[in-house]
Amino acid sequence: MVTTARPPAPRTRHLGPNWYAAVMGTAILATAGNALPAPFTPPRALLSAAWALAALALLVLLAARALHWRHHRDQARAHLADASVAPFYGCFAMGVLAVGGATMAAGRDVVGDSAALAAAWVLWTAGTVLSLLAALAVPYLMVVRHRIDGVGSATPVWLLPVVAPMVAAALGPQLIPHLPEGQARTAMLLGCYAMFGLSLLATLLLLPLVFARLLTHGPLPLALTPTLFLVLGPLGQSTTAVNQLADVAPGAVGEQYAHGFQVFAVVYGVPVLGFALLWLALAALLVVRAARAGMPFAMTWWGFTFPVGTCVTGAAGLARHTGLDALGWLAAALFAGLVLAWAVTAFRTVRGLLSGVLLAAPRPAA
Repeated sequence: MVTTARPPAPRTRHLGPNWYAAVMGTAILATAGNALPAPFTPPRALLSAAWALAALALLVLLAARALHWRHHRDQARAHLADASVAPFYGCFAMGVLAVGGATMAAGRDVVGDSAALAAAWVLWTAGTVLSLLAALAVPYLMVVRHRIDGVGSATPVWLLPVVAPMVAAALGPQLIPHLPEGQARTAMLLGCYAMFGLSLLATLLLLPLVFARLLTHGPLPLALTPTLFLVLGPLGQSTTAVNQLADVAPGAVGEQYAHGFQVFAVVYGVPVLGFALLWLALAALLVVRAARAGMPFAMTWWGFTFPVGTCVTGAAGLARHTGLDALGWLAAALFAGLVLAWAVTAFRTVRGLLSGVLLAAPRPAA
């Protein structure tokens, strides 16, 4: 009996929510660079260019995904049902928020203060709603729909949806001074603190699972190893949030509470930044190990960018509140690493796009 081999199934284009990580990683260049102490601040033109590139990437990605869903409507439902993809919807919310923050940090040099403020309000509001939806919906789906095979399935990707409200909490303070004095500012400040607490406590529930997975099952698969840097996100972003909120507290709450928030920014931020540096060293060692074993390029490499950028803004905030020059130098060193990581990852992403490798979904098993 003679059989003829069937031709391979055509590979469909795949455009998942993980692509918003590229938007986040580009926007943080503008935000982190703007946060650096004066001796280390990059030229404004470069920060504005980073903002423009991130804003353009967000617009292109929103349009591309809208067209993609029009032709592949089943994929949206499939992504939410997939435990390995659904957490990346946190990147959607954070991408919108990151561009909004970069607009206030550097976009105003291009579009003007009024337009930048209006755009920042729209993006922060939309991103905050999306972040709260992600923080609720994705854990719900993980409980009732996803089939998770014990602690061995835990990865830092699980943190993405619950970290999104922390990004909103860190970027909301830049809008508080533009609100009317009184109840509006107080409500905004306390609302951001509530999102800080929501995200922090959810992270404290998930992070032990990630570390337990590493201790009991060994290193992550090579392609997932860069996601270890995602743990830096809630650490750096929470440090950034408490420092940013402390800056605007005097105009939003009473003097005694404002002083307490300023003290808390340092008392909380310094230990958390210390742990972030420990995790950065551990993650870097595991990445070097994976690289020696042939770690392939994937969109997970964008994990090297945004989380490190949040540590830049966190260290810069602590330098501002403590007056310690060493923290300013630390922020500058982390920013240099961020720029290098962005350059390498962006180059590999563009090359993967041009070759079509990054847009091709995996072939189904024979």
